[in-house]
Amino acid sequence: MKSQDIRNKFLEFFENKEHLIVPSAPMVLKNDPTLMFVNSGMAPFKEYFLGNSEPKNNRIADSQKCLRVSGKHNDLEEVGYDTYHHTLFEMLGNWSFGDYFKKEAIAWAWELLTEVFGIDKDILYVTVFEGSNDADNLKMDTEAYDIWKQYISEDRILKGNKKDNFWEMGEQGPCGPCSEIHVDIRSAEEKAKVDGKTLVNMDHPQVVEIWNLVFMQYNRKANGSLEALPSKHIDTGMGFERLCMVLQGVQSNYDTDVFTPIIREIETITNTDYGKDEKVDIAIRVISDHVRAVAFSIADGQLPSNTGAGYVIRRILRRAIRYGFTFLNTKEPFIYRLVDVLSKKMGEAFPELKAQKQLVENVIKEEEASFLRTLEQGLILLDGIVKNTKGDTVSGEKAFELYDTYGFPIDLTALILSEKGLKLDHEGFEKHLEIQKNRSRKASEMSTDDWTVLIDDTEQEFIGYDFLEANVKITRYRKVTSKKDGEMYQLVFNLTPFYAEGGGQVGDKGYLQDAHGDVIYILDTKKENNVIIHFAKNLPKNLNEVFKAVVDDKQRYRTECNHTATHLLHQALREVLGDHVEQKGSAVHSKYLRFDFSHFSKLTDEELRDVENFVNARIEGKLDLEEHRNVPMEQAIENGAMALFGEKYGDTVRTIKFGQSIELCGGTHVKNTSDIWHFKIRSESAVASGIRRIEAITNDAVKDYYSETNKAYFKIKGLLNNAQEPVKALKSLQEENTSLKKQVEALLRDKAKNLKGELKNEITKINGVQFLAKKIDLDASGIKDLCFDLGSQVDNLFLLFGCEAGGKAILSCYISKELVAAKDLNAGNIVRELGKYIQGGGGGQPFFATAGGKKPAGIEAALEASKSYIE
Repeated sequence: MKSQDIRNKFLEFFENKEHLIVPSAPMVLKNDPTLMFVNSGMAPFKEYFLGNSEPKNNRIADSQKCLRVSGKHNDLEEVGYDTYHHTLFEMLGNWSFGDYFKKEAIAWAWELLTEVFGIDKDILYVTVFEGSNDADNLKMDTEAYDIWKQYISEDRILKGNKKDNFWEMGEQGPCGPCSEIHVDIRSAEEKAKVDGKTLVNMDHPQVVEIWNLVFMQYNRKANGSLEALPSKHIDTGMGFERLCMVLQGVQSNYDTDVFTPIIREIETITNTDYGKDEKVDIAIRVISDHVRAVAFSIADGQLPSNTGAGYVIRRILRRAIRYGFTFLNTKEPFIYRLVDVLSKKMGEAFPELKAQKQLVENVIKEEEASFLRTLEQGLILLDGIVKNTKGDTVSGEKAFELYDTYGFPIDLTALILSEKGLKLDHEGFEKHLEIQKNRSRKASEMSTDDWTVLIDDTEQEFIGYDFLEANVKITRYRKVTSKKDGEMYQLVFNLTPFYAEGGGQVGDKGYLQDAHGDVIYILDTKKENNVIIHFAKNLPKNLNEVFKAVVDDKQRYRTECNHTATHLLHQALREVLGDHVEQKGSAVHSKYLRFDFSHFSKLTDEELRDVENFVNARIEGKLDLEEHRNVPMEQAIENGAMALFGEKYGDTVRTIKFGQSIELCGGTHVKNTSDIWHFKIRSESAVASGIRRIEAITNDAVKDYYSETNKAYFKIKGLLNNAQEPVKALKSLQEENTSLKKQVEALLRDKAKNLKGELKNEITKINGVQFLAKKIDLDASGIKDLCFDLGSQVDNLFLLFGCEAGGKAILSCYISKELVAAKDLNAGNIVRELGKYIQGGGGGQPFFATAGGKKPAGIEAALEASKSYIE
């Protein structure tokens, strides 16, 4: 059975069981600060389990893309070395939100596996929670045990501990016992030797868990205690790749048709054979797995970067690149070429992959080329470390510096050192790595108290589109403590005019005022699992009062100007550059806006001018806002609204229209484009291959910009003696300056020529080396020319010249190449040490280097100290 058919059969089965089939949510989470990526099938439904929202249906099924590469769920380092762990995997799941429970979940799982998919009952084992004697003091899940007895013999029902059979969302939140279904696909001979039940949950590659049925019935509180949930839920997750392995009769996930087309393409491109060499096999498995994770992440809107989720994606891709570099001998980008195969294989089930194929290829190719350059540079640096290593062991500190500063992989360092007959101080490296991790961990440490509920009401209304102030009640609050912000309080109101950060728009600020006029300030507003949360440094004195909630109208207005401008900018870019332009991200603040979009080249000055003029024409056109709320998604798309990849939309959406610009948007906007006043582009740059970024300003920021520009203009004009035509006067000055520079250069050349003769006579011989150390009156460029002139005429020459420029000291060291080789001298190392005399530093090549410092008085001491290198 092909993988596509397996996925479809699963979804059809649960559709017939009255489940709503929903598409996979984007892997990058926007409104959940506790998770960087969707790491399980239940993550997109957290708001339903927490009771913050009502689901579209009490029964749902899907195939969810999941990424496990950070935090508690991190399978990255195991990927490639075994046959069943992955960074990205599909989780087939069925969900019940307060509807059916254990009886139905178990019955349907058994029916699907044994009757629909035809898996032999004799190769299946199930586990149930055995209970715990710890603080929770939980009893065994006898209910699940008794249900399982109806389907499978008791000797195949195994009791599991808390680690394996009690599932928790995190340190806090919904949780409960679970039943896992394991499959034993070993040969008959192997089964005869070892009983399969002894291998369950023992990381055996052919005795693996394929489905986990979680019975959510508790809530874990901040103090660690458990309380019963008001409604019981079902959360199941089945590993799609493992199911394919079982149904396709192979011994490895990588032998299924989920991976074989990618593996064949890797073999073709790299001229290797899978299945002949274990190291090559591991590399191919790593690459075939990692390209899926990276491609889906980019398609969902997460580009590789140096921070956060983007850093994780970059790390995954770089792991794939270095395995190819080390074991498949790939020195040119090639992973991007696998995206075409992946798109053909999975594009039907995940259309975002087809739609974003070109972008994904461009970004991966650019990242590959960049990291291969890093590897090349790292090899040069490692070579230098090896040359300066005394003994047979390279220090862990040096290896860590190479890893931390230059991104050079530690396992590649160890491999190269072993080839050179050297050892790596692994313990020293791990020590420095742990110091860095602890530093990062401490910086991000945060503790969150349980919610204190004042009003038992989960309904919350956002009224901020129409009102900037309202009378509100606090329904719940909690304290959050972090190293970054200290103690903060999170407040939830029954209704709120505060817009929560989302869609690129910053969250509102403002204040909360009680009946006595006392005020606490709202410093930020965010959304977590569909709840709008307000951040404050303090709590009101009487939490049970009615408060006046007031949004900072100036910040909101400026933010609205910038947000509306992003819509007009999007339209302008598509008009000027073409329909291939798509929004790839935005940041809307009160002071500026940032807009990322797909485009293949830098915008010309003319294109930028056209874009700016297009937006300002719409501002001058005084276009009214046409807003429509609760529009069915299909109708909004039919009406021409643009949906963004990577965003999660509900059944009904809000559309924003200004003239011909119509988009799906939950943000706040001006009532008329004339409110924006003016739009000005400040910069245009590259973010990644095929992604450009525009930063711009509107309204008051533009007024400030023109005011500062005007001041600068009159200042320049004053320096030009109030010339009537300052541009012409400035051009004349430039021409005069160029002419004078040429004269000065000619004079300096003559000076250097005369100086060369004098200096040649001052050279003395010390230990067979022609030596001269002297302070001279030339600029750095003239000194360099002088050094090489003297070097071409005098053999075995060691020069050190010092000079002053702009109150700073400069040292220049020249050493003949024959001396560098014969006496192991290095100009770069020498100026670095002598730079201490002038309170500075420098470096360069072994035969010529310079150092700069802030202490000209130290030049003479440096010149004197230079003799020690040859005496």
